[in-house]
Amino acid sequence: MPTPRVPMSKQRQILQLLHDGHLSTREVAAALHISKSSVGDIAKAARLAGLDWEAASKLSDDELSARIYRPGTVRRSALIEPDYNHLYRELKRADVTLQLLWEEYQGQHGSNAYKYSAFCDRFRHWSKTLKLSMRQIHPAGERAFLDFAGHTVPIIDAHTGEITQAQIFVAVLGASSYTFACATQAQKVQDWVLCTIAALEHFGGVPR
Repeated sequence: MPTPRVPMSKQRQILQLLHDGHLSTREVAAALHISKSSVGDIAKAARLAGLDWEAASKLSDDELSARIYRPGTVRRSALIEPDYNHLYRELKRADVTLQLLWEEYQGQHGSNAYKYSAFCDRFRHWSKTLKLSMRQIHPAGERAFLDFAGHTVPIIDAHTGEITQAQIFVAVLGASSYTFACATQAQKVQDWVLCTIAALEHFGGVPR
């Protein structure tokens, strides 16, 4: 059931923006300065009541409230479990957090979704059941790991003010985690070769 702390005027705005403005739940929440979960709850309640914006606009506040706030609440058994395997895979991607994944999950399931704290607790409990330990032993001098970091760093030309994105190359020795890093303009073969040479010169030798 949508929270009654949201004024009826804003509930009308929610339905209007979702219908006429073709905005997402996240965009409506940002526009009205309310939580995304409240928007999702009200939108879902309106759908269950068979209300679109055209029908809602013709109702008084009392009539609209009576249609949206029907008796009854969501039982715990009705809450939908997240897809924990999907969450685990997504968290391996750059810049993906549990907060973002919860917002996606909550947007899909509305009032049938767990709250953020319970969502995190259940995922952490599930993740403890995984056998994650995989010990890797790297004898000293055996190997180095090299790659571009993926994230770029903005560089500002002091004379023109032009901003370009520098690629970050990283090389790490397996045993000691001794690290070398440098910036390049691109990730072309010649950049890779020159960066690798610079890393080996910095290490003072070549891994086995």
